[in-house]
Amino acid sequence: MTAAPSTAAPGSTLPRDALIAAAGRLRTEVGRRIVGQRDVLDDLLMAILAGGHALLVGVPGLAKTLLIKSVAEAMRLDFRRIQFTPDLVPSDITGTEIMEEDAATGQRGFRYVRGPIFANIVLADEINRTPPRTQAALLEAMQEHRVTAGGETMKLPEPFFVLATQNPIEQEGTYPLPEAQLDRFLFDIRIEYPSEDDEVQILRATTGAEPSPLTEMLGAAEVIALQRMVRELPAADAALRYAASLVRATRPDDAQAPASVRQYARWGAGPRAGQALILGAKAHALLDGRLAVAPGDIRRVAMPVLRHRVLPNFAAEAEGVGAERLIRDVVAAIVPPRSDLRV
Repeated sequence: MTAAPSTAAPGSTLPRDALIAAAGRLRTEVGRRIVGQRDVLDDLLMAILAGGHALLVGVPGLAKTLLIKSVAEAMRLDFRRIQFTPDLVPSDITGTEIMEEDAATGQRGFRYVRGPIFANIVLADEINRTPPRTQAALLEAMQEHRVTAGGETMKLPEPFFVLATQNPIEQEGTYPLPEAQLDRFLFDIRIEYPSEDDEVQILRATTGAEPSPLTEMLGAAEVIALQRMVRELPAADAALRYAASLVRATRPDDAQAPASVRQYARWGAGPRAGQALILGAKAHALLDGRLAVAPGDIRRVAMPVLRHRVLPNFAAEAEGVGAERLIRDVVAAIVPPRSDLRV
């Protein structure tokens, strides 16, 4: 493993290697509270370092909300939680204008009251429990990091992340997220049931004394500096072409698409998926202490990047073929650059 240089990172007084070490300690600190789910935690941290939003999908009771709240607790960032319900309206997210009267002069005027979206980390809890109209209120904020209301455009604080939880769409009282909003999420992270040993450890940890508070590891300046480091990490032309080939092979009309994609995919991923592959791969390399992207980094993030951007057709649904099967076929079909045989 190649060590990162010790020069100070832009926007932070900490050296680069100290920042990377702090990110590693953040992973360890959150791991004190979250039993198992190491890959899920890594995916969440990679999304944050890459400057993207993350969607966590799993049945109730798998600590999706606890994981996000623990990450927020271990960072010196402003945190807000929005509980999505069927009666939630867009102004409950972005804010609203209210009429106020000056007690001294008697004059009336409007004042904009900012909603919970004005925070560094926004937990959109059970995002698919609210109708699409309210879900769409997040679109501009997620893409542009700003909110427009009353003819005024307001910037959101930086860094800004939407970390959303979602119950499986087969459950009662859920609404599928629009494809345009799904594409705004860098990663779609799936949380599975824990192993038997992990479940026993969860019972031990959650039925005893209250856990101690988590130590804050990173602040806003450090997170922004890490995001800049991710952006500056080099990716060779071979890595870029490999990412582009993976994305293009998810499209049923592409020459590189495997037979299963041509048969079972309604449509594949767009160019934003390639951007997400490279940014996620850069974040993975940085967390691993390496200074350049390898094809192995791209393969590591292929599933969370692509699973919500590949849509199976009706034949796939009838035969039980899901997006993950198609993505595995794509990864197996596209040969990585030979320069990375050891990864």
